[in-house]
Amino acid sequence: MIVLEIENLTFGYKNSPLLYDDFSLILKKGEVISIVGASGSGKSTLFELITGMLKPKQGEIKKGKIAQIYQDPYSSFHPSYSIISQIKEVASIQGISLYLKKLDIDEELLHKKPHELSGGQLQRCSILRALLLKPELILADEPTSALDNIVQLDVMKLLMQFLDRVGILLITHDDDLASWASDKIIKLTP
Repeated sequence: MIVLEIENLTFGYKNSPLLYDDFSLILKKGEVISIVGASGSGKSTLFELITGMLKPKQGEIKKGKIAQIYQDPYSSFHPSYSIISQIKEVASIQGISLYLKKLDIDEELLHKKPHELSGGQLQRCSILRALLLKPELILADEPTSALDNIVQLDVMKLLMQFLDRVGILLITHDDDLASWASDKIIKLTP
């Protein structure tokens, strides 16, 4: 099942060279495609095009239901509210116990505020929130870069457990992570 199809995408910012010229991509459920490139190469711009925050000059983007996981888990949660209250605002918590077990999250953590959790714990909560949205496509923007190397690998392994339900488009600067996790790697140059 195709969860993301980009056909003949052309995009560039005003008075700048094109970032994308006739760019195409197909991502299926069960696949991980990594977008790798230096700062300014258009990685985050691609996500903004996929989510509709930016409009392409040409081309078409067809996508299933999207959930996003961001680089800094602390900025993706409001500091004043518990994790569980923020998850309930956007998603049903039906079946949450299965996800808690698979993601190795102690239920008591959900009743804490973001600053009371480690970066790794909070990023697992970000993945939990994304999965409870029941997406077909996960856009993961440097989801492990704020974590230490051992926790990075654990978080990616946890995320990849759910490939039977989703396709993952991963932005990363980490060539090793991309090589390990991906079915396909697309390298962008500025």
